[in-house]
Amino acid sequence: MATVRDTRGMIKGMAPVRDAETWHFCTTDDRDLAERARPHALAVFGEDEGVSLILPDEVARDLDFPMEMPMSRITLSVHSALDGVGLTAAVAGALAEALIPCNVVAAYHHDHVFVPEELAGKAMTILQDVARQAE
Repeated sequence: MATVRDTRGMIKGMAPVRDAETWHFCTTDDRDLAERARPHALAVFGEDEGVSLILPDEVARDLDFPMEMPMSRITLSVHSALDGVGLTAAVAGALAEALIPCNVVAAYHHDHVFVPEELAGKAMTILQDVARQAE
């Protein structure tokens, strides 16, 4: 898969795909709990206040993490360049206009947009529309 760097190309090719899993953004300052959760985490980030983890629903439940906002992950399938400019802004802007909160995690190959689970269908429609408008 070719890396896409130009803004319009990234937006046009983003091809959003919704993951069936429910995800939770969790945090802890308990090192033992963080180490038990780490192997199951989609992502882990160290912050001054503790460790943040993105965990699948079952793991978050099993480890007794608070689960205030179940999230759906939408993967933007375009292989966007790490130095590409504008994809995150286009996605976050379109979702913000529809009053849909989002958390974007940029990984090496793709960007992943996390939205409240109950708004995921609407978010998918919006992102598909944004991609079509870039054609």
